[in-house]
Amino acid sequence: MIDFFARIFIKDYEQVHDINVRAQYGLLCGRLGIFFNLLLFVVKFLAGFLSGSIAVVTDAFNNLSDIGSSVVLLVGFKMSAEKPDLEHPFGHGRLEYVTGLIVSIIIILMGVELVKTSVGKIISPTDVDMSATTVLILISSVLVKLFMYAYNKSAADKLKSAALRGVSADSFVDSVATSIVLLTLVVNEFLGVNADGWCGLLVAVFILITGFTSAKDTIDPLLGTSIDREFAERIELFVESYDGILGMHDLVVHDYGPGRMMITLHAEVPADGDMVKLHDTIDNIERKLKEVLGCEAVIHMDPVAIKDDTRESMEKVAELLVHGISEELSIHDFRMVVGPTHTKLIFDVIAPYRFQYSDDELKREIEKRVQELPGNYYAVVNIDKPFVRE
Repeated sequence: MIDFFARIFIKDYEQVHDINVRAQYGLLCGRLGIFFNLLLFVVKFLAGFLSGSIAVVTDAFNNLSDIGSSVVLLVGFKMSAEKPDLEHPFGHGRLEYVTGLIVSIIIILMGVELVKTSVGKIISPTDVDMSATTVLILISSVLVKLFMYAYNKSAADKLKSAALRGVSADSFVDSVATSIVLLTLVVNEFLGVNADGWCGLLVAVFILITGFTSAKDTIDPLLGTSIDREFAERIELFVESYDGILGMHDLVVHDYGPGRMMITLHAEVPADGDMVKLHDTIDNIERKLKEVLGCEAVIHMDPVAIKDDTRESMEKVAELLVHGISEELSIHDFRMVVGPTHTKLIFDVIAPYRFQYSDDELKREIEKRVQELPGNYYAVVNIDKPFVRE
C-alpha cells in the first residue's frame, strides 16, 4: 500500500535499510497523517456541532490528537536520521522509539480527557440529531481511517518500525470507534435510546487501550529486549559458514535504533589452529556482518581443544549432569584444569529466566553433583541467561 506513495515521493524507495530512505518513509507517513487527520477533524467537528453529538465531537478531537501524533512522528523520523556526533557516537536512531512513546502519551492524555467529557454527557444527556450529512461524513471517516491503517501498517512492516506500528493501530481503532459512533446515532434515531455519552466513553476506552499498547511497544526496545530467534539463527548460520569456526555462543545485540545494531559474540576456534589466520577470518566476519546484516560486530575468539579425548568425554559428562537437573539447561565454554590432587571442570550454564532454582541454588547443585563423580573433580560454574526469545 505504501509503495504507491513511495514510488512518487521517495528516491530509492526500495532501499529500506538505508537510514535516509527510512527517514523519508517516516516523513511521508507523517505528512499524509497530518493532511488526512486535519481533514477529518474539520468535517467531523462540524458534523458533531450540527448534530449535538458529544460522541462525534469526541471522535473529531481524537483526530486532532492524531495530528499531533503525526507531527511528532515526522519530527522524530527526521531527527533519528541525524548522523552520529561527539555526544551521540551511536547515532540518534532511538529517537524513533522516543517518538513512538510521545505519540502514545498524546493518545493516552486525549483518552483521559474524553473519558471526563463523556462521563459529563452521561450525567447530563442532551438530544442528538442524525442527518444524512452526518452519516455520510462518518462513513467516509471510517473508510479514510482504514486506508490510513493500511498504508501505515504497510510502512511499519516494511521498516519494522514500532512507531509506525503504533500509528497504524491507532488508525484501526479510530475506524472502529467511528463505527461505534455511527451505530449510536442510528440506535438513537430509530430506537429512541440516547447512548451518546456511553458511546463517547467506549470510544475513549478504545483510545486508552491503543495508547497503553503502543507505549509498551516503544518502551520495550528502549529498555532492551531479547533477540529475535530468527535473527539469531541468521547470525549463527552466517558465522559458522566460515572455515575454522566451530561454533558460537554468548550472542548479545545492542539496539541503538532501527538499522543501528551492535552485536557481540564468542566464536569457537581450534586451539591448535593458526591464530593469525583465524584472526583474519574473524575480521572478515565482522566486516561482512556489517555489509549483509547492517550490524557493527565485535567477536571474541574462544580457543577449543578439539583433539583432547579426555576433555571431550568430560564435557559430555557435564552436559548429561546438567540435563539431569533440567533439559532447559545447556553448557558452553567447557575447560579442564588438571592438578596433582584434583581436576577443575570450568564451564558456563545457560539457565532460563524464572527457573525453578535461583542462580546460587543452581550453582551449588551443579557443584555438588560434580563432586559426586568418580575421581576428585570440582566445578567452577558461571550461570548465564539467554538473550534469544523462544
